[in-house]
Amino acid sequence: MKRIGLVGLVAATASIAVLGLALVHARATDGPSPIAVPTMRQGHMEMTLHAAERPGDRARADAIVAAARQVMADYPTVDAAEKAGFKKFLPAIPLSIEHYTNRSYAVEAWLGHFDPMHPTSLIFKRDGNSLQIVGVMYTASNSADRDELNARVPLSFGTWHRHVDFCKAPVGAPLADRFGPNARFGFAGSIHTKDACDAAGGRFIPRVFGWMVHVWPNEKTDASVWAVDAHHSMDGMAP
Repeated sequence: MKRIGLVGLVAATASIAVLGLALVHARATDGPSPIAVPTMRQGHMEMTLHAAERPGDRARADAIVAAARQVMADYPTVDAAEKAGFKKFLPAIPLSIEHYTNRSYAVEAWLGHFDPMHPTSLIFKRDGNSLQIVGVMYTASNSADRDELNARVPLSFGTWHRHVDFCKAPVGAPLADRFGPNARFGFAGSIHTKDACDAAGGRFIPRVFGWMVHVWPNEKTDASVWAVDAHHSMDGMAP
């Protein structure tokens, strides 16, 4: 099957996820987060604001990176990951960047427990027919406040993010409205508000999944180790 690019990735992820993958990264929510978290918005993404570094933050961040690196060493291949209970997200669609998710770890994180040796997902980069592990993803529920997110990963290093303002396409919507540069629906779509989504016949979901943070242990700078996604962290890795 042909690989899809970034726009196709986010659109396909959104379209399939809301139909039934409730605990892959976390569940979809139709209402606002019960605890406010100061954030900034960029497109269909909401991100925590950067915090000033405090004593102990560097040690905590380094410990998480070391744990993530050990996890990658423990599960260097897809076969090893699958034997440990990690399953491919969107199994029918080959992607440039693949997430293999452990549902037990996802539930553990959702319920408030953070173990850097238990990432919700392992992240693999596709290179031809092979997959190379390049990072991990940790998650938290939508109800987590800023202090809780900071307690897991210091906000002076990591940027927690979540996907927002998703308009699910109505049944029968043209393919061009769901995929590609002119899409109206999905995470890459032009629709950002409930009114616009209702008018287009779609279903508006303010937040899909929960909070997530990526770690790319083999990168060379803090900015790239803690980048929001591979597109921003690694040259040549954009889908």
